[in-house]
Amino acid sequence: MSDPNTVPTIGILQTGHAPADIKADMGDYDAMFADLLAGHGLNYVTYNVVDNEFPNSAQECDGWLITGSKHGAYEDHDWIPPLEQLIRDIQANGSPLIGVCFGHQIIAQALGGVVEKFKNGWSIGRTEYVLDGQPIALNAWHQDQVTTLPPGATVIGNSDFCDHAFLMYGDTILTMQPHPEHTSAFVQRLIESRGRGLVPDPLLDGALTQLDNPTDSQTMADRMAAFLKRGA
Repeated sequence: MSDPNTVPTIGILQTGHAPADIKADMGDYDAMFADLLAGHGLNYVTYNVVDNEFPNSAQECDGWLITGSKHGAYEDHDWIPPLEQLIRDIQANGSPLIGVCFGHQIIAQALGGVVEKFKNGWSIGRTEYVLDGQPIALNAWHQDQVTTLPPGATVIGNSDFCDHAFLMYGDTILTMQPHPEHTSAFVQRLIESRGRGLVPDPLLDGALTQLDNPTDSQTMADRMAAFLKRGA
């Protein structure tokens, strides 16, 4: 895209769906990212790759964003190999690509890294990180982590719990383990609908006490939007 007046189109590669009761009230994951990035002059097209709905090529959109998912990157699903190939094609094409949580993990795996269930368990709710040497607080919801970096990945942010929380691949791929699109209200609903019995109660109870504390999701949204617009 060479016309500065043309609005970039971002392909949202949706790798999971919000729990049905939450989706009815708050929308699916693609809507959450559209809300997060609202006001930045971007258009969106959603591809439900979790349901085997893929773009025709890596050139179909100006930039790309891979969402979170309840699935593990290492699980045996028929949509994961074509998604990994699409990631490699996007990298080869030079389009900007952002991965969040599962997106962060599947990009690492597609490019030669290793993703595993972390031996120290879960990270839930508001979590403090250091990104480019500066503190940043974002919501998290994960047990899996990138445990071995792929070739070409650079760590730009971490936490005491997650060594590889933010990664860059050259200047075209940005990935993050936390969820800037998760509001406090969404985290609360996740705890109620999905957390109990899956995540240890003390972690969930601790996350509930942090719901009223602010996060830096808008700061991250500004960075993400600027990154995606580089493909325009």
